[in-house]
Amino acid sequence: MTEYKAYADQFVYQVAIPNCEGMARVFVGQRKDPFVVNLGKTFDLVNYVPVEGDSSPGAGDGEGFPGGITQSADNDDLADKNVTSIAVEVPKACIVGDGNQVIGSWTTASLPQARVLNPNAKFANNAVNGGALTQVSRLGNPLVNELVIGIKDKDTFSTSHPKNDGQFLDYVSHPSLPELLNILFKDAVNTTLGANLETLAPTNFPRTDLITAFLTGFAGVNQQATVTPSEMLRLNTAIAATAQSEQSAFGVAGNDLAGFPNGRRPGDDVVDIALRVVMGRLCHPIPVAGTDTDLELCSPEDANVGTVPFTDGAPVNALMMDATFPYLATPLAGSK
Repeated sequence: MTEYKAYADQFVYQVAIPNCEGMARVFVGQRKDPFVVNLGKTFDLVNYVPVEGDSSPGAGDGEGFPGGITQSADNDDLADKNVTSIAVEVPKACIVGDGNQVIGSWTTASLPQARVLNPNAKFANNAVNGGALTQVSRLGNPLVNELVIGIKDKDTFSTSHPKNDGQFLDYVSHPSLPELLNILFKDAVNTTLGANLETLAPTNFPRTDLITAFLTGFAGVNQQATVTPSEMLRLNTAIAATAQSEQSAFGVAGNDLAGFPNGRRPGDDVVDIALRVVMGRLCHPIPVAGTDTDLELCSPEDANVGTVPFTDGAPVNALMMDATFPYLATPLAGSK
């Protein structure tokens, strides 16, 4: 509808939270989908060369990896999509306990246990749903169930709670995605570069770097005072937010401690970050606060291509979002 932004702004409400000083804000309504991903080609056995083809994202100079994918909204299968969004903004003092100011969060979706279809269905009476609500899906970090958990355990993961994630440790410590990328691209990379790399996949097993990224958090960044290996988003509320104009789409790996995997902002390129981490980025020094920080989780020798700019070619950054609550951009007119 015309003037949707002004219309939607009327439905940003202040709400009081028991035992919390200060007011929270909430908005429920349509927004532009903030997630970007080259979805179809990625799940079609990565049907593109997943390395930046320009010298830097969006440079348009073709001076990156020969034949590599370059950044374009055409690579984002969600570029024309809107979403119904539930946005809540809460004073950080209201969500921390007695620990070290690091919080963990995840979401779940549940359905009634049973559904009986009406053989003579009417618009208002097509089925009967009953039984206890049962968890059928969960989400913390993006793409974990899709790209990390094996097929036989995907439903188990969807119905489990983070505190029980030790049962999925082997999928994290011995991941299949790096080996898949190695099978698909090793020969082509060696031919293109005139190299003789034995493998593109990291060789440090168990993958302590991924266990830290997915299950425990990083000490001094987003690790909680009491560590229970669990897959969830972790946010250190003691780290100040970075101004929108100064945010790096690559979060911590882009010299921005306030970004993913320390929380997840709408403008963080979580797909590219996840690709780089799984291919060994954490085995190499990370530029944090202007220094080369060695996390000592693995070594550069463990990851031949750990500093390669892996990407799905779907661009996102903080400036594509709004600067004010609910932060997600105004939805596209006539979108799906």
